[in-house]
Amino acid sequence: MAEIKDRENALIMETTKGNVVIEMYPDLAPGHVTRIKELTREGAYDGVVFHRVIDGFMAQTGDVKFGNSNKPSFAPSRAGMGGSDRPDLKAEFSNANHGRGTCSMARAQNPNSANSQFFICFDDAAFLNRQYTVWGQVIEGMENVDKLKRGEPVQDPDKIVSLKVAADVK
Repeated sequence: MAEIKDRENALIMETTKGNVVIEMYPDLAPGHVTRIKELTREGAYDGVVFHRVIDGFMAQTGDVKFGNSNKPSFAPSRAGMGGSDRPDLKAEFSNANHGRGTCSMARAQNPNSANSQFFICFDDAAFLNRQYTVWGQVIEGMENVDKLKRGEPVQDPDKIVSLKVAADVK
């Protein structure tokens, strides 16, 4: 496994295509990292599908309301329209580049509407810089992100099997 510098600020994501390790940036986006860790520790992301995967752009997931295939509220046709039961987050835009492996929050038109959904960039997407909150970077397993089924929406989508804060993994 990749060398994890700060286990409290790293995620281990098991997907249907393999494991992905994400280093989080609490100095860059403290509110967003706190939210991701809260939802992760509750198990909210376990079973959530990658509902929007665009070749050459990004893979989006994190709809814990309609996108969780383990819950009765799972609605594939509505995946991507929901969030958590927590309030939306204030934007934490930065000069961080949306490059390959960047983890950033999805949002609606309102800059302060990020909640639980996030995306991982396949390639450089600098046009998103200073408009979306970057909160992390894939440090291992990007080849597994590359294997995710594509679509808008994805038919029979891949999913997050489990998401854990590295500090919680023995």
